[in-house]
Amino acid sequence: MPENASPNFTARFQGTTFDDMVEALTKGFGSFDAWRNGREKALDWKVGFWGDERVSLVSNQDSGGWGARTADGTPETLAIVVPRTGGLDVAFGRTVAEATPGRLLLMNNLEPERVSVRAAPHRSDTLSLSWPILAQTVAAVLETPLIGSLDLSPVVDRSTAAGQLIGSLAQTMIIGMLNDGPLLHSPIAMSNLTQAFADLVVRLVPHRLSHLLDKKIHLIAPRHVRRAIEFMHANIAQPLTMQNVAEAAGISTRALEVGFRTFKATTPSAYLRTIRLQAVREDLRDPSNRQPLRDICLKWGFFHFGRFAAIYRAAYGENPSDTRRRSDL
Repeated sequence: MPENASPNFTARFQGTTFDDMVEALTKGFGSFDAWRNGREKALDWKVGFWGDERVSLVSNQDSGGWGARTADGTPETLAIVVPRTGGLDVAFGRTVAEATPGRLLLMNNLEPERVSVRAAPHRSDTLSLSWPILAQTVAAVLETPLIGSLDLSPVVDRSTAAGQLIGSLAQTMIIGMLNDGPLLHSPIAMSNLTQAFADLVVRLVPHRLSHLLDKKIHLIAPRHVRRAIEFMHANIAQPLTMQNVAEAAGISTRALEVGFRTFKATTPSAYLRTIRLQAVREDLRDPSNRQPLRDICLKWGFFHFGRFAAIYRAAYGENPSDTRRRSDL
């Protein structure tokens, strides 16, 4: 099948009303708000979806002319939109990204202010990867935790070398999942392709941390820095001093400081604080974790609550209580 071909799909749901289409798409994308001029007018549509919470595919076909926005509480994903016919305009603040055939659209599903489907026959396939898969890939490839937005460049031109590679892999996954395809019954193949896709995105699509890729080519972290990082992760909940970390790495505190500044562009204490912040955020986003916020802070080594709240707001752009409130929705 040609790379840009639009594979046929078997509809799981189809109909003629906008509200029914929104209800069907919610089953594949999660909760979102949607609108349309002339909401009561007939709208021929069909929707199919396959996969699970880690990787899913939604195929939809409709007459266009509607818009949507992800609702609060929807699971965070990397959405890869492959337009087949028609087009979409995605607003990120004052910036609008255009997705048309020949282009891929990559985005964190929680970041756009709105997605507008143009008023024309529309057909697209959307792969969704659980955001933690991408965050873990960032940490593995760049050897730094992902805090806050990755700021991915949203449009990938499929005529470029990077676009051809990413587009071909996306097409392979779509064909393998479509209509309950064989990839859904091959968990090892699915895992390998998903990881390969996340790796290509981190390496080939411009983002906020892309500069670390160029640095990593020339400055591979030496063994003592890697040992220090491993020790921090293994003892993240323990009361650590930089002297403890330096001794575990077999170097002086001065050498530890120089190593992190040279190879990680940060200090060892800032690195430890970052991975602890990430641990707090994971606890706050876990709806089954009912520990009081103060207890979570103490567990991860934050003993000054007011100072912690300021650091958290600076890293994530919201208060800790806001993060927990969204997880409860």
